Amino acid sequence: MAFDRNEAADVAFGHRPVLLDECMEGLAIRPGGIYLDGTLGRAGHSWEIVRRLNAGGRLIGLDRDETALEAARQRLAPYADRVTLVHSNFSRVAEVLDELGIPAVDGMLFDLGVSSPQLDDAQRGFSYMHDAPLDMRMDRTAGLTARTVVNEWSYEELRRILYEYGEERYAPAIARRIVAAREEAPIETTGQLVDLIKSAMPPQALREKQHPAKRSFQALRIAVNGELEELTAMLRGAASRLAPGGRLAVITFHSLEDRIVKKTMQELATGCTCPPNFPVCVCGKKPTVRLVNRKPIVCGPAELTYNPRARSAKLRVAEKL
Repeated sequence: MAFDRNEAADVAFGHRPVLLDECMEGLAIRPGGIYLDGTLGRAGHSWEIVRRLNAGGRLIGLDRDETALEAARQRLAPYADRVTLVHSNFSRVAEVLDELGIPAVDGMLFDLGVSSPQLDDAQRGFSYMHDAPLDMRMDRTAGLTARTVVNEWSYEELRRILYEYGEERYAPAIARRIVAAREEAPIETTGQLVDLIKSAMPPQALREKQHPAKRSFQALRIAVNGELEELTAMLRGAASRLAPGGRLAVITFHSLEDRIVKKTMQELATGCTCPPNFPVCVCGKKPTVRLVNRKPIVCGPAELTYNPRARSAKLRVAEKL
């Protein structure tokens, strides 16, 4: 069932889901199956899943963002009889299925990172292109905000997250500038932060094609939402709750996420954790999945023409043994 691009804009209130056809092919959807979208967003992927299901099928949608849940509820209303929406973090996927009394599902999809609607809503504080309060929470009921991180975390912690989560080579200088500025007055907005980041970077860095604040904003978003810490738990929990033959599809948008997804899927597909020089396996661990694609699936030129944000997207798929 091919996806019509004109329909895409209508499907999710202007948000075109990334790698949509590739995800549907990877999930290999059965009409009567049970599927879980662990990063519901505006339901672009979920819409395409649920319209392939018959009355015996079921879709479970998770999101930590209540705004996204409400938008998805409206979008999926025509299929309300086969949709269950849950306000939850994707790291709790196994617990959510337990609460719903579902032992296993036929497929799970996780589209990681910040969604386009979150980026486009300036007041959420995710974007370095708009001045807004420093927030960056995917779940607005959570306590930790970007303002707290920027104004209260130590120099060492700021330097660490900028370097590790943002892969920002000017992390020490940016962290020093933030700490010095907040001693004068609290840093309240994204615009203030962008100016501080720029002022800490050498002239040649400001001339690069990439926005100078992009890496730092990525680092703060990851820290505020605990994205990397929860990713491995989600992957292992998801794999444990797939039915035999069920598919796990994960879209990443930066190298840190993709590294974790690749490593965890490879470990699940290998099973054995014995050192390579052992003549026989003594750990007894068996593979639980097979890798459907050895290399990540990326967007083609056609998709990039109407969705340039998809340029860094990578899709990996595994199947439960």
